[in-house]
Amino acid sequence: MITSTCVRRAALIAALMAVPGLHAAEVAGVRVDDKLKVGNSELVLNGAGLRSKLFIKVYVGALYVGQKSSIPAAIFDNTGPRRMVLRLLRDLDADSLHSALDEGLKNNHTAAEMADMKVQADQLAGIMKSIGKVREGDVIAIDFSTEGVAVSQNGESRGKVAGAGFAKALLKVWLGDKPADASLKKSLLGS
Repeated sequence: MITSTCVRRAALIAALMAVPGLHAAEVAGVRVDDKLKVGNSELVLNGAGLRSKLFIKVYVGALYVGQKSSIPAAIFDNTGPRRMVLRLLRDLDADSLHSALDEGLKNNHTAAEMADMKVQADQLAGIMKSIGKVREGDVIAIDFSTEGVAVSQNGESRGKVAGAGFAKALLKVWLGDKPADASLKKSLLGS
């Protein structure tokens, strides 16, 4: 028999689970924080999803922003800090890591745009190659700001690339018209 106490208890549990911030998301067995702090800013999870290639799970990606949005342009044009977190689900060598980002840039920009950001793209390539091999469980964080892009591995700074325009361009790897993974893009946009 269902008592009023059982009903109240079930309603309380349901209400607590519906309150944002009380529990983190989980994607492919990886817990994803609802919030994180970047500098003096607290960012919220815009969305998280799985990046796979040819049925192989590569990483869980999580996008953090100051204010949630399901519109890519709003995220690109935001002047506040944003962070893309990649938790690796398999080992990758430096060339694979770099070539995936480079391919994403080329897929979302014209040849002229790529020529204009060659210096920044080369700097990013140098940073990614200096990381070397990443292992399953490693975390690559890419911070986007009006100053440019900052890359860290497992909390250790690996390098920076100046330029707000390059930050916007790099975000298009995940959120552009030709993203690295269309289902990941949907998940990052909270869909």
